[in-house]
Amino acid sequence: MKKIKFCSLLFALCSLVLGGCARQNVIAQNATESQYDTLTVVDNLVIDENSVPIFPKKAALTTDTARRFSIELPKRCRVDWNNQNLMSVVPNEEITVVRLGLGDALPDLQVSDYDFRSLSVKTALEKLLDGTDITIAEDAQMYEKISGSINSGSLTDAVNLMAKMGRVYYSYDAATQEIKLSHRGKWMIKMPRDENIIMALLDAMHGANMRNLLVNWQDKTIVMEGNYQTERELQKIITDISSKKYVLAWDIDVYRVYPKTDNPIIWMNMLPAFGENNIKMSIAGVVGRALVVGPEINTKTLQEFLSQQSNVVLISQGRFSIPDGWQSRFDIGQCGKEDRLETDLIIGATGTYGDFGGYDKIDAKIVLHTSRGELSSFNIPSSIGDNYVIVGIPTHSFVTTPETLISPFAELVVFMSPRVIKIADANSETYTDTTPLSGDALREYLNY
Repeated sequence: MKKIKFCSLLFALCSLVLGGCARQNVIAQNATESQYDTLTVVDNLVIDENSVPIFPKKAALTTDTARRFSIELPKRCRVDWNNQNLMSVVPNEEITVVRLGLGDALPDLQVSDYDFRSLSVKTALEKLLDGTDITIAEDAQMYEKISGSINSGSLTDAVNLMAKMGRVYYSYDAATQEIKLSHRGKWMIKMPRDENIIMALLDAMHGANMRNLLVNWQDKTIVMEGNYQTERELQKIITDISSKKYVLAWDIDVYRVYPKTDNPIIWMNMLPAFGENNIKMSIAGVVGRALVVGPEINTKTLQEFLSQQSNVVLISQGRFSIPDGWQSRFDIGQCGKEDRLETDLIIGATGTYGDFGGYDKIDAKIVLHTSRGELSSFNIPSSIGDNYVIVGIPTHSFVTTPETLISPFAELVVFMSPRVIKIADANSETYTDTTPLSGDALREYLNY
């Protein structure tokens, strides 16, 4: 009896061990299958959910988001359509340029009866200062030759004269008694307070290929570097802007319009929708058409009209300004999403304000162009309060691939609202911060 119990117990133990081994084999097999089910092999590396991502090394370049950071963009790329002044008056403020990096004042010495003929600035100064402890250094060789004579004057006047003749800049270090000559100078420009004039000044400077401008929007100053030619261009821009009586500005909305059906937008429907008196001119371009419309057609009423036939997407918005008679531009991509087809589009404008055949008009030329060349242009004379609506620019104009999913009837629509900024003498009776800016009072003021 005991023998039978012992055999039964031994059998039970063996079954338990064998069963446990079998379960361990099943668990191990299942774990192996589960592990290999979630494995990914990339470049001979095993990747699972616990792996640390491995990225290729990037070059030491500024990241895209940091590169696109700009304090200026919110000022350019936002329009408050509910608080828009068609005519504004700003005081005439002087734009001043201050030379930076002059160093210490030169010694109080007098110069008399000094002649120099076909000498470099460095050689002429060394000859002038022979017998003093002042030395001359230059950051690069000055090839310009100067000739002249100084009958009498201070050392400061003499050095200023010779540096200007040689188109170089100098700074003096009193501790080392050294005058350093350089081809490049540094300036601070003190700007007016009005942001439209600041934008016009910046655009003019960019147009003259002046880059790396350090703009302090709090102090309303610009710091820049350049050579003698840069300084001449800068002085020319400031003199011209300071002489202007007006600055022209445009507020812009740019839409992509998708028809709701397989039919193009019927633009003739604008006539019964708004009335013939609210559409003043129709100007054909090589591509598209510019409509000059009354103030009743604005961004809100235009979108309401378009939404009856199409889906309307705002792809860019912003503003730009130009001194009277100058030219400037609005970059669609700068104030829009970078993945838009129309990112490459630029709206350029030139214009003047004043007498136009006996009428006060904004005489403007609006040009649409891309990196591939001019797309279309329009000569548009308009009155204060008028708006422009540019229609009929196919979205396919910006498609670069042989095929696209975009409807052939999709269009680019540009709404532009011109403004006039009058620059008035702050001390004159015609300037006041409370000048009426709308209606008959506005027109009466413009005719003053």
